[in-house]
Amino acid sequence: MEENGLNGNGSASHERWMISYSDFMTLLFAVFVVLFTSASTDKNTAKQVSEAVVIALKSGTISFVSHSRTPGPVSVSKDPQTPSAGSRMLEQQTVVELVPSVKALSEEFRDEIAKGKVEVFLEPRGLVISLRQAAFFPSGQATINRDTYPIVDKLAALIMSLPNHVILEGHTDAVPIRNSRFASNWELSAARSIAMLDLLAVRNRIPRTRLSVAGYADTVPMESNDDPQGRAHNRRVDVIILNELLPKNSSATKPAAH
Repeated sequence: MEENGLNGNGSASHERWMISYSDFMTLLFAVFVVLFTSASTDKNTAKQVSEAVVIALKSGTISFVSHSRTPGPVSVSKDPQTPSAGSRMLEQQTVVELVPSVKALSEEFRDEIAKGKVEVFLEPRGLVISLRQAAFFPSGQATINRDTYPIVDKLAALIMSLPNHVILEGHTDAVPIRNSRFASNWELSAARSIAMLDLLAVRNRIPRTRLSVAGYADTVPMESNDDPQGRAHNRRVDVIILNELLPKNSSATKPAAH
């Protein structure tokens, strides 16, 4: 028992300062969190951090995880005020549409997923269907294997059932390509995403106005490029059904005429 700053042996205690130091560090941490929240352009991340801090101050622990693999489209609002009820309803409607699609696709592509040809998962920006290069493209080429057309047909049926915009992203591993057609992995990744767009537009009659393409070369790997298995996983075309609804009266929602 301590009295007047003395311990049981009658000597002064030198550990009382730790109580004030602990309070000071807690307040300093809270200040940095407030500064981060105020400066952050990612409202969802800021909200998660703020909520995590409240939990941390109550329980003494912090639990915050933010997953983001590739940068999704950024929406800039001219109105700094709180989102309207209409925009909140639109976001909720998009989520409601995409979540059941994950379950449906996982069942539809059960065999392809088991064989490592397709991977289906959700990201904050939307639903991702990752098509492995080994199944869909010959090595170093951008021509889609014809025996994978039935897989693309099933994917196209899902795209046509939703009003969301779709982006096709080509990805490669980190091994430089050297052949007569492609001078770099940038050209190869872009060519593969364009080939997938052409197939969806011509064979499946998906309006091109609903589709966008991008080539990332080896800049957005899913796994390490240090081993063959990781490089094989990185060679892919990702089909992303974005959390972005097209206008109901848009011509992009109607099949293209031939």
